[in-house]
Amino acid sequence: MLYPVSTLLLLPFLLLQGRRVRRDTPRLPEPEGPRSGHVGEGEPLRLLIVGDSAAAGVGVSHQHEALSGCLVQALAKHRRVSWTLLAETGRTSADVRAAVSTHPTGHYDVALVSVGVNDVTGRTGRRDWQANLRALSADLCGRFGVRYILFTAVPPMGRFPALPQPLRWYLGLRAGQLDGDMRSLCESEAGCEYLAVPFPLDHNLMASDGFHPGRDAYALWGAHGAERIVAWQQAGEADT
Repeated sequence: MLYPVSTLLLLPFLLLQGRRVRRDTPRLPEPEGPRSGHVGEGEPLRLLIVGDSAAAGVGVSHQHEALSGCLVQALAKHRRVSWTLLAETGRTSADVRAAVSTHPTGHYDVALVSVGVNDVTGRTGRRDWQANLRALSADLCGRFGVRYILFTAVPPMGRFPALPQPLRWYLGLRAGQLDGDMRSLCESEAGCEYLAVPFPLDHNLMASDGFHPGRDAYALWGAHGAERIVAWQQAGEADT
């Protein structure tokens, strides 16, 4: 009840603050660099990264500093990684699902998903959010043969330095709700895992816009994602 009541009471002020944030926040480009490739040696691992501007690497200048580069470099210490990045600024869960459903069919072992911020700012309803996550999971498994999906936690927008109060509190509240739904999905869906990266309470980890991850944050995200993926693959090897 808190979210709809807050929307009703604060809407005019929130809309004003939202317009100011969009006007004043620098629009950072997606980084240059490859969006697919092969690297490393050893057992093969086919990786698909899908999502929004954070998945696309906004906040750094090149993909090797972004999520894709950090994750792939960490995995390449253990595996021969074939990877593809399918991400774009502004995508909601519905947009990500549409991109996946129309992308040429391939075969991947693992998918890492980054989604949620644009659903928070775009006020995606929770039923639609839950349905989009379920459909995305089904598409990744059905169309691409993915056996392991890492859903990255929805960022704690209540800590974003670019957001003024009470907009920061309001979006943080919604982000927490959508994040809880994502966690529940991962607990109920086989092959899905919730990835919560323990980012320190340090604004220096953010990009210059105060909204996206910076280089050190991407490195931490990539390291934690790689750790979980390697552990999953090793567990599978032990069972065979």
